[in-house]
Amino acid sequence: MEKTTPKVFKTALRKEIEGHRDDLLALSARIHAHPETAFEEHRAASWCAELLAAQGFDVTVPAYGLETAMSATVGSGPVTVAIVCEYDALPGLGHACGHNLIASAGVGAALALEPYADALGLTVRVIGAPAEERGAGKALLIDAGAFEGVDAAMMIHPCPFEMADFRSFALGTLSVTYTGKAAHPSLNPHEGRNAADALTVAQVALGLLRQQLPPQWRVHGITTAAGTAPNAIPDRATAEYEIRALAAEDLRDLRERVENCFRAGALATGCEVTLERPEPDYLDFRGDPGLLELWTANARALGRPEPVEREAFACTDMGNVSHLVPSIHPVLDISGGACGPHEPEFAAAAVSPAAERALLDGALAMAWTAADFANARIVTATSS
Repeated sequence: MEKTTPKVFKTALRKEIEGHRDDLLALSARIHAHPETAFEEHRAASWCAELLAAQGFDVTVPAYGLETAMSATVGSGPVTVAIVCEYDALPGLGHACGHNLIASAGVGAALALEPYADALGLTVRVIGAPAEERGAGKALLIDAGAFEGVDAAMMIHPCPFEMADFRSFALGTLSVTYTGKAAHPSLNPHEGRNAADALTVAQVALGLLRQQLPPQWRVHGITTAAGTAPNAIPDRATAEYEIRALAAEDLRDLRERVENCFRAGALATGCEVTLERPEPDYLDFRGDPGLLELWTANARALGRPEPVEREAFACTDMGNVSHLVPSIHPVLDISGGACGPHEPEFAAAAVSPAAERALLDGALAMAWTAADFANARIVTATSS
């Protein structure tokens, strides 16, 4: 992919990031200090929207039918790039996944591009995406049309290492409810239908199933209810499970096999089972090779560490976006491997000097990559 954005523009974009530095760091610190979990990110969405509106963006919040989604647009160029901001926190752990940095870097990239969007041939669309940790907010945004007309989408994510070609599992969730019949375990056990036993049978079936699953397929979950007293046969048992596979196509096969294990529990015990999907599936992330080439060159120009290659190790609903439009989701090192996402120590790392550098570098590298992408598209269209 052509990489010929005039140097004068890249210098100007760097100056824009430097000019907004204090506002971006303050935004990150404010979101970090006021963590909001999935679909509750009212303040974070408003703070991002306010900063963008002050710089002339056409801002909508709430957006796309979601109370904590945000949309902001600037420019009228022929190439539309979506910059995605996440800002939800983890229950009990605050911003131990560093989404304060994701939101602020996304806002920063957009602010840098704003004065030059038309000259670069860009329409910049900032999408504030709620509920990445739980709820698959981006899947809901896709259904609402948030990514219609988008030519490329991008975001960055903090991590304990540097990685350009991010890879993720596809993930599905499953809520299980068994309904049996209560009875006294001594007086009339023959009249009971033990819902806890049904769940036990299913768990044994799952344990045996794991022997025949490919190495990268995962099944894991918890029992959330299985009776209230030992002298009463439970008439209700519930569980929450997750399944993971390397590709969305594999996830469909895995789900059927796992659900059959739960159906077997009902069949063996005479109970009824209800299987529900509490949220949309998270699809595996598929990075676009051309965008990855642009990002890698720009990250190197900023002196970022050389990226490593890793197998899939996480899940993200940005994967759903990558199945729809060319996307990147590079991860930037903020802890040097000392701690990782979803650990309490990572919340502290998300406001460290290394995190601040990653925020500013990520914002600038995204702005440069968006400019390069638009330039390549326009050059290709002109020459064809």
